[in-house]
Amino acid sequence: MQQNALECFNQFQDMLLNERRVSRHTLSNYRRDINHLIEFCDQHGHADWNEINDTDIRQHVSQRHRRGLSGKSLQRELSAIRSFYRFLMSESHVKQNPAELVQAPKSPRKLPETLDADTVTQLVEFEAKTDLEIRDRTILELFYSSGLRLAELVGLNLCDIDKHEKILEVTGKGNKTRRVPIGRHALSAMEKWFDVRLKIVDINEPALFVTQKGKRLSARAIQQRMKLWQQKQGIDVRVYPHLLRHSFASHVLESSQDLRAVQELLGHANISTTQIYTHLDFQHLAQVYDDAHPRARRKTSRKKTTS
Repeated sequence: MQQNALECFNQFQDMLLNERRVSRHTLSNYRRDINHLIEFCDQHGHADWNEINDTDIRQHVSQRHRRGLSGKSLQRELSAIRSFYRFLMSESHVKQNPAELVQAPKSPRKLPETLDADTVTQLVEFEAKTDLEIRDRTILELFYSSGLRLAELVGLNLCDIDKHEKILEVTGKGNKTRRVPIGRHALSAMEKWFDVRLKIVDINEPALFVTQKGKRLSARAIQQRMKLWQQKQGIDVRVYPHLLRHSFASHVLESSQDLRAVQELLGHANISTTQIYTHLDFQHLAQVYDDAHPRARRKTSRKKTTS
């Protein structure tokens, strides 16, 4: 690509970071996705963004698909390309968006894993004796109580908690905030953690969850502690933050049948994202039906009788 074309890409990154205030992780994804398009342009002799048409974008997507990229990943790349071209159009660098009507190949939608309520109870209900155990139990309870993403929990500050209203203010994707309830078990664990936290942190530290040195706990450290508790509690499936979020969503939907409420609690921008949990719920209902309905049960072999 020519230097002026690469400068447009740099301007796009600056806009994402400074105006849209995307996370470093999201910025990294955009950078990777557009870099793949730049490589394609270099291979095919395109020197400017104006030279790319919808046929080129389809060819690029097909090439990425042949290399093993899933439909979901390609959809994300196309979304990044569309966003980039919208920026180019807003800056009058191009006249049209060649990716606007291009679709990624569809791939089977994988249902999220969940834990049943008994397994969640097995995970979180341990006697917390040490400071670290008190902190860890609070983290586990809060993940399941409020359906938080890992980054949301890491970013929690003390000021985000309204103990009187039993509400947590969470900053989610796209810097959007939402208010979610805190369950009584999580509140009880949190009260114990507050006492421990006071002994560890500097007065100016805002983070809710901290290390033994009083610094904000990292996402990696939380993942490692969850793996440790999975092993300690004898759970034979991999436990990770999003598994508790999925379990939270599935259990609330199963009990309430209120899809919109679950959407709000999870902070999903689009209800179609939340609807995947209706498939989980249907699977549960189908299993109940298969187990309970006389005409759905498998036939048992009958002994032959002689007349």
